[in-house]
Formats: sequence, structure tokens, C-alpha cells
Amino acid sequence: MAAAHKKTFARTVYVVDGSRTPFLKAKGKQGPFPAADLAVAAGRPLMERQNFAPSEFDEVILGCVMPSADEANIARVTSLRLECGENVPAWTVQRNCASGMQALDCAAMNIATGRSDLVLAGGVEAMSRAPILLNDMMVNWLADFSRARSAMDKVKALSKLRGKHLKPIIGLLRGLTDPVVGLNMGQTAEILAHRFNISRNEMDSFAVESHRRLANAIDNGWFDEIEVTYDNNGKYYEYDDGLRRDSDMAGLAKLKPYFDRNFGKVTAANSAQITDGAALLILASEDAVKKHKLPIMGRIVDSHWAGLSPSQMGLGPAHAMAPILQRNKHKVNDIDYWEINEAFAAQVLSCVAAWKDDTYCQDNLNEKKAFGEIPHERLNVDGGGISIGHPVGASGARIVLHMLHVLKRNKAKRGMASLCIGGGQGGAMLVESEA
Repeated sequence: MAAAHKKTFARTVYVVDGSRTPFLKAKGKQGPFPAADLAVAAGRPLMERQNFAPSEFDEVILGCVMPSADEANIARVTSLRLECGENVPAWTVQRNCASGMQALDCAAMNIATGRSDLVLAGGVEAMSRAPILLNDMMVNWLADFSRARSAMDKVKALSKLRGKHLKPIIGLLRGLTDPVVGLNMGQTAEILAHRFNISRNEMDSFAVESHRRLANAIDNGWFDEIEVTYDNNGKYYEYDDGLRRDSDMAGLAKLKPYFDRNFGKVTAANSAQITDGAALLILASEDAVKKHKLPIMGRIVDSHWAGLSPSQMGLGPAHAMAPILQRNKHKVNDIDYWEINEAFAAQVLSCVAAWKDDTYCQDNLNEKKAFGEIPHERLNVDGGGISIGHPVGASGARIVLHMLHVLKRNKAKRGMASLCIGGGQGGAMLVESEA
């Protein structure tokens, strides 16, 4: 098997199978599932259809940005609940929006170097359950109160408690803000929209198309990777519930900019949804494929991580995908399908614009001329973060898994999946099908 194609890794890394939960939009309160429950919901049916025991895994690796207090190493919690056994090590990785892809990359590298043969990897996030934290004043007050011994000392400490002590820190808002440049992710999208002259109309049109494509994919049954997920009240979830079938340009035009109230173009509707979800994949070496007689969805051929200014973080995919094409001597037309995670419509459209710009490619991507235009009809063909949602720890795994399904469905060979990453990074992964 391995001799039939050019390898970037020392050993071929196969994707055997994968599953995900529906992505559930946050609705102002805690969603129905803690993160670990989502990971187990994705993993249990995946395990049930394998012809090897979960204890055969060499390791379990999950990406997660905001695990709860009871999920500090959520990969280990998930591994044990999936009955992988006490002897299978498990570890959690965090690279902001690309944590799920980072988990796949770690698994692929360990397989490629011979450290592992069979790995369960992916990502999970329950963004609706992001922590609400005490501020520093309250933490210090609690410390003083805990040291008070007598009743009088406690009364004195209580007398110092003020309303400002009770002001919470919203973990999600802090997590979506870069502390180095002092900008939230939406503000960085505004910077790119102005830099590349992306109009509000273009952004809203992209958002409407994302919902249209998701609706079409659902209606055609193109999400085989989704596992029906049941909560403790007997309610079940079959599809990504952020879909707005009635999304149209007239409706979106009524929305005011969210991140720059006076001059902005980025709205809640042309941005990714805050979402809960999980996606898990099984990666295997050729030895493991032969040993367990495993089917093959495809291969992970190459991956790359790039850095750039946090204020320009949305261009991360353009920077991460470029070296993969260069190393593998591919042109834009050599890639059959593309996934660029839809953190913001402005961000995806800016990546497309950057690759069409000679000056940008010369100055930033070590190219003599522009890469060319990524075909719109082959980019995010079944919708993306704007319609599906973007549970930050899971999205990187979701887009790789779905890319392999898209390649199979269309009898295509090669796909590129990529994400921008808060803090000024980009991640990309090149996969090939068995077609």
C-alpha cells in the first residue's frame, strides 16, 4: 500500500474511520452536554463498529480549549469512559481554534515515527459551558475571609465586600480576545475586511451561501459522520442545529455590525456560531491496517503550522497551506476540494484574496507570483462554521473528517483543510482519499 504514492511522513498515516456529534448552537445558557459527554457520544458508536477492542489503541489524543473543572485532562476522561482501559495513555492538546487538528497532527507524527500504530484522536468543546470566573478582587477577598478566625474578624471582612467584587470574568470573551494586541477575533476580521476591501455585501452573501450549502447537504444525506446524540431527558439531536434555512440577504442587511459599531462590516450572522460538539477519528499505520484488517478512508499526507501577527490572525490558513503546496509541488488546481474554517466570512474571503495577490504572495509566502484563486465551488462545499458552528476544540478534526467524506462522495483524490488560530497562527492538513 505505502509504495503507491509519494510520502511526506516516514511511515504512511491512514485514517480508518471517524464520527462526530451534531454541532449544537449555544443559546444563552449551558447546553445539554458537558464536553466529555460529547466526546463519548462521538466515540462510542465509532468504537462499536470496529473489529478491534478499544484497549488496542496505543494512545488517545484530544484537543480542547475550555474543559470544565472535572475534565482537566479530558482525553483521559474520555478514554476511560470509552473503555480503552487503564493501560492506554491519553493526553489533551490546546492550540486554540485548531486544537482538534493539532491532536490529529500529534497522532500522525507518532504513527509516522513508529511510536504508535493505532490512535484515537480528535477534538471536543462545550462552548456554552465556558467558565465564568471570579475577578482578582473577589479572589483576594475570599483569601482574607478564609483567614478570619473570630466572628468579629469575619464581620470585618464581610464589611469590605462590595458590588465590584461580584463582577464576573466571562471566560469565553477573554478567550476570544488576544492579550498581546488587545483585539478580539471579530476586530481582527474587521482589519482584514478593510485591508482586502471585502464588502459587507460579499460577506453577507458568503454567509447566506454557507447556510444554503448546509441545508443542501443535510437534505441529500451527506453527513454520514454525524451520530445521533441523546441527552438525559430522552431528547435526541440528529443535525447541526445552527442552520437557518430562511437566511437571505435582506434579513442579514438589517443587522448592525457587532465588533465595530460605527464603521464595521462584521455581524453576528457573517461570523461563526458559538457551538458545542465533538469529532473523533481513528488513525493507523500500515501495520495496524493489516493486523486488524481495517478499511481505509484516506491518508494524512502533510501538515503545517504557521505564525503571523495576532492582528492578522485570519490569514493563518493562507500562510499554513502555502508551504504544503510548495513541498508537495502542487498548484491550486491539483487540490480537488478545500476547507477553510469559517471563523468569519471576512477571514475566509481575505485568505482567498491574499492568494490571488502577487504582492502579498511575494512579500509573505515566498512565491514569485500569486498562487491563484481557490474555486468557490470547491471551497466549503457543505457549509462551514457560519452555518454548522465552530466549537473551537473540535473544528479542526471535523473539517478533516468531512473532507475525506467529500472526496469519497465525489470520487476525488486530494483535499486541503485549514483553520485560522487566535493569537496569530494557521494550521493546514493535506489529505488524500483511496479514489
